[in-house]
This record gives sequence, structure tokens and C-alpha cells, in this order.
Amino acid sequence: MSGIPGHRGSIVDRLPPGVAEQLGFYVYLYVDPRTDRPFYVGKGKGNRVLSHLEDPLQSEKTSRIAEIFAQGLQPRLEVLAHGLADEESAFRVEAAVIDLLELGNLTNQVAGWRSLQLGRMPLEELMVFYAAKPVVITEPTLLFRLNRVYRRNMTAHELYEATRGIWRLGNRREGARFAMAVFEGIVREVYSVDRWVPALSVPYSTRTLTAEQAEGRWEFVGTVAPSEIRERYVNGSVKEYLTQGSQNPCTYVNC
Repeated sequence: MSGIPGHRGSIVDRLPPGVAEQLGFYVYLYVDPRTDRPFYVGKGKGNRVLSHLEDPLQSEKTSRIAEIFAQGLQPRLEVLAHGLADEESAFRVEAAVIDLLELGNLTNQVAGWRSLQLGRMPLEELMVFYAAKPVVITEPTLLFRLNRVYRRNMTAHELYEATRGIWRLGNRREGARFAMAVFEGIVREVYSVDRWVPALSVPYSTRTLTAEQAEGRWEFVGTVAPSEIRERYVNGSVKEYLTQGSQNPCTYVNC
């Protein structure tokens, strides 16, 4: 075994002939025999479940496997669901299991497929997502799509720092009186823009950004918008203002 030191004991190199075909797409667990708790969730077909035993890359997952072998034990490999209709079904089951067990308790490095959009969330959040009514923006505003950095249960300060920077913008930014934090087309918060400054002019306490990332970019300094503004826009849909498929996370409205 090249990737993990030690001996695999009864863990097989490959699934017996015909077994992989019978399993089809499946979701599997690596379980730590010392705690009886899963430490990795994966999905795939064929011999995918065995591939981590030969993984040459250093990671929290491979370190845990090596640690188990070093103690004369071996990780327990369990198939949680199999015979799934297709790869998307396996993706969805894997994401749901990661959500349930919680990423911080696993050695998985990222959340499951489309977990933020389709995964575990409070019923109230789903109601906001699916029942959001379109809003008409009348003020000079910049919409910032946070699809890559948004997390459920972000603190108010984390959301503010994720929204205020750092952006590649031109002089047109100076016309924006408000900035909206947008996730999946829904307004999550509205801020009054006090001023624009070069990126990293004002320190961040919840983000780690480099001077290289900040080069040529801007950030705003502001406060949560007045209640009458927030009540008009927060939890409202601005999807009609967003260009589908656009890679630009910034959208100007009325400015």
C-alpha cells in the first residue's frame, strides 16, 4: 500500500467480481473503530470506497487512516446506501449525510454538493427561499452576490465583512448609496454605504485576505441600513436584476 503506512489486514484491494455492478452508485462511510463514529463520507461507484487507502496526498483524512493502522486497527468501511439511480442521487445523499453529521466532525474538506442551496436548513429559511417576493429597487444600489462565501448561521459581523469587500469596481461605485448582501437571489441584508476605500484599508476581523488579492480592488465602509429600507428589501427576491450565468458578483442598480 503506497499512500497509508501499515497493513490493511482483511480490507480487500478490489471488490469481488460482480459486486461493483450490483452496488451501482453508492454512498459510503469510513468509521473510526476506536469511537464507532464516521470520520469521512464519500460517494462513487466501482472500487471508489477503497481508493482512500492508497491516497498519496497528505490530508486530515489520510492522517486519520494512518493513525488507525498505526494502532493495529483498521478503519471500518460501510456502505450507507447503494443501488442509487444515478450520480446526482449519490451526490444528494452524500450531501445530506455530511449535513447531518456536520462538516466539523468529519475529515471531509468541503460540504456536500449544493449543500447551501439544497441541504439541511431550518424550515423558516426554506420558506424565505421559496416564498420570497420580487422587490423593486428605487435607490442607487450595488448588489453583491455572496454565493461562494455565504454560510448559514453567519454572524451579523461576518455577513457585513463578506459584503463590504473586496470587489473589482470602477468609479460608478461612488453613486451607490446602499449595498445589498445577496445569496441565491435573496436579499440577506442591506447596508448604507458611507465611503469607498482601497481594499484592506480597514482591517477585517473575520476574514484573512492578502495584499495580492486586494490589488486593484475596493471595499466600502458602512452601517446596517435604516429599518424602513431593510423592511422593504430583506428576504425579498432580486433575481430579476441578476444576469443568469454571469460570473460578475457585482450588479449596479440605479447608479
